[in-house]
Amino acid sequence: MHHKIDILVATTSGNTEYLADQLAAQLQQDGFTTELHYEPDYQQLTSSINQDSVWLCCVACHGAGDYADSMLDFAEQLHSKQPDLKPLRYGVIAIGDSCYDTYCAAGRDCDEQLAKAGAQRLQDRLEIDMSIDDPAKKASTWARSFTEQMCIKAE
Repeated sequence: MHHKIDILVATTSGNTEYLADQLAAQLQQDGFTTELHYEPDYQQLTSSINQDSVWLCCVACHGAGDYADSMLDFAEQLHSKQPDLKPLRYGVIAIGDSCYDTYCAAGRDCDEQLAKAGAQRLQDRLEIDMSIDDPAKKASTWARSFTEQMCIKAE
């Protein structure tokens, strides 16, 4: 079965972009097709949803827990348009720094918004603390379980 994963990236400094690239490479090695969206286009992504759609959102926050610049428009539209995303399956990797009280706020919001829109969460949100975690290692392990869930739920 052919599985494609759309990877939506919210990044300001490029760390999250780098992480998303590594995840894409890992997923491709595991036999998945990936498409990276460094500036996710709300219209394009939501209008092409079908029962095979899977989004992996890599969301870094910035400032007071805001979405990183590259995903700001997408997030605003997700909030204002309240789409019906029932067939969609997804996972969220939230990236932050625990020294801020808004730790991973954008990623948490993204997770809530997608769930509210009816999308199916495949795996609990992963929160990466840039001040202590090894992002690549933590994300890589999480992504393995994510794709296992994806295959189980596709049966």
